[in-house]
Amino acid sequence: MPKMKTHSSAKKRFKVTGSGKIKRNHAKLRHIASTKTKKQKRGLGHAVIVDKAEHARIERLLVI
Repeated sequence: MPKMKTHSSAKKRFKVTGSGKIKRNHAKLRHIASTKTKKQKRGLGHAVIVDKAEHARIERLLVI
């Protein structure tokens, strides 16, 4: 049986922490940033932990 391949776009978007949680970056900060407030842009700059509901799906993409 061949090895499972990691989903190429998922490996670029997500990182696994030491405790096994999955980190992701926020979207909507690439362009049209002039209409967003400083507070919005500051918040979007921080990485967050993936929601529990999405965790299993992303683990399957990353073949963890």
